[in-house]
Amino acid sequence: MTAIPIERVRSENRLQPLTLAPLDPAATAQLPFLVAQAPLAKAELKSTSRGPVWVLTPVEGEPRTVSAATGEPLPAMTPNEARTAAVAAYKGPGQPVAVRLLDPAPKETGREGPIWRVSFDDPEKTDFYLSPETGEVVTRRSGVWRFYDFFWRLHVMDWNDGEHFNHPLIVIVTFLTLIIVLSGFVLLWVRLARDYKGWKAKRRT
Repeated sequence: MTAIPIERVRSENRLQPLTLAPLDPAATAQLPFLVAQAPLAKAELKSTSRGPVWVLTPVEGEPRTVSAATGEPLPAMTPNEARTAAVAAYKGPGQPVAVRLLDPAPKETGREGPIWRVSFDDPEKTDFYLSPETGEVVTRRSGVWRFYDFFWRLHVMDWNDGEHFNHPLIVIVTFLTLIIVLSGFVLLWVRLARDYKGWKAKRRT
């Protein structure tokens, strides 16, 4: 598996750095109004392909994304917007061949809720997964990643999501392997002791 560069596994070679417009200080004007609506644990101002947005994390509940200009939720992203955002973030010979809104998100993304998938026809069969709110590429997957992930799951013996390597199955296998190794040392010691006794007996004769 080390023959495949990890950058290629993660499709980092297919990600084009984006140059976004600098944030306008006026974008902070809506923040006092937004804070007054509900107590916030965190407020993050981000520049995205859909304009500046606030990502608001309340003290209780799920984060939400709103336009920094209006303070209102962003309108639903269209397939054409998803395609345009993915193409802008993509670097390589491929062209977008499929654009789909998936709900729920596929397990391979490690995310919940709806997500846009834009598939490219490059040799790696790259898929870009985009946030339906901001249009950002939040996850990248490809045929190379899926090949790597298959063998990674075999390695850690986690057939579910490949995220856990401290589970009962691998503990049992590790324990049995340790017993086999220790028994091998015992058998080696017995064999060497027997050969040594035979060698000493021959010397006496």
